[in-house]
Amino acid sequence: NFITRLSALCLRKGKMQQRHQSSRRPAVPLGSRILTDPAKVFEHNMWDHMQWSQEEEENAKQKAAENSLVKVQWEDQDKYEREASQYWNEFYKTHKNNFFKDRNWLFLEFPEILPEKKREELKTEERSSEETKINSIDNFSHKNEMLEEGEKYLKKNYGGGSTSVQGYIYNENQAKSLTDNQGKNCGEKVGRLESFPGSNATYRILEVGCGAGNSVFPILKVLCSTPGIFLYCCDFASGAVELVKSHSSYNSAWCSAFVHDVCDDTLPYPFPDETLDVILLVFVLSTIHPDRMQGVVNRLAKLLKPGGMLLFRDYGRYDTAQLRFKKGHCLSENFYVRGDGTRVYFFTKDEVWNMFSLAGLTEVQNLVDRRLQVNRKKKVKMQRVWIQSKFQKPL
Repeated sequence: NFITRLSALCLRKGKMQQRHQSSRRPAVPLGSRILTDPAKVFEHNMWDHMQWSQEEEENAKQKAAENSLVKVQWEDQDKYEREASQYWNEFYKTHKNNFFKDRNWLFLEFPEILPEKKREELKTEERSSEETKINSIDNFSHKNEMLEEGEKYLKKNYGGGSTSVQGYIYNENQAKSLTDNQGKNCGEKVGRLESFPGSNATYRILEVGCGAGNSVFPILKVLCSTPGIFLYCCDFASGAVELVKSHSSYNSAWCSAFVHDVCDDTLPYPFPDETLDVILLVFVLSTIHPDRMQGVVNRLAKLLKPGGMLLFRDYGRYDTAQLRFKKGHCLSENFYVRGDGTRVYFFTKDEVWNMFSLAGLTEVQNLVDRRLQVNRKKKVKMQRVWIQSKFQKPL
């Protein structure tokens, strides 16, 4: 009987492994999915490095020109500027942290977020990740209850509906490890005044426009076991900052979230100039009035250490989001207001280069990222355009 049960268990485990291996799609490196056969366009959700035809370019220009014919009345434009933070507060009050997905792509597109030593550690972890996943599936196959737990985990983190998992919860051992690694700075120095939050750190990151924390928590997941790194994050919507600070993964030992209007030059930051190694500016500058963007970039450049890096990603000219606006939503050229009162601008690569160069930063990367997003169920194609840039403060 024992041999029979053992044989049945081995057979069941083998079948599970076969099903798992057959259902796994081959890994496709980011940015390498190229559409060579138009007939296969609906086989994937996203295609990289799309080249627009002259006809597509002209059609996009025409649509943008058409939806810009009718401008928003000046009185309303002034209201959208004065009450910008209120509109974003209302946005986060309505959507909480369920609207945007966590930006787990950050470290692929912007490895410069982390110190070089930590980048190498992540590369090592990635090489062994596939083996770890397979082993975890094998372990779950020994007991039915463990298998059910594994399925729940996979469904929660890798699929199962449109709900996105926000943030990461660190267990007590991880928190204790961080406290041990950072000495007494995280625990026993509570109550002792520092010159500024994170003053004892050797590497400092600022995310501008943190929202509900969709960049903050993927970064904190990596930083939680890395001593000497401190993350600042700010937003001018107090509701967004409260969402970050109330999250179970937030810990003031290695992160400081604060309310800040980057357009107000009179407001001090909670740290001195030339303090930061990295500034993350992702889908934030587009929400600011074009007349105020240069001042914002100039001020942020002063916060960087010599050699520090500003990492930028935002909407590009003629993105699908721009072309979908109806008449009467245009504030000024390539600047629009959404139905909820929040605003968005669509950049060109040259505009981005001019802004950061005038702020005294040097180009490391500045490109137009064109992708084709596909809704396979509805058979809908959307041309996405983003600008991605990296600018460095000269030594």
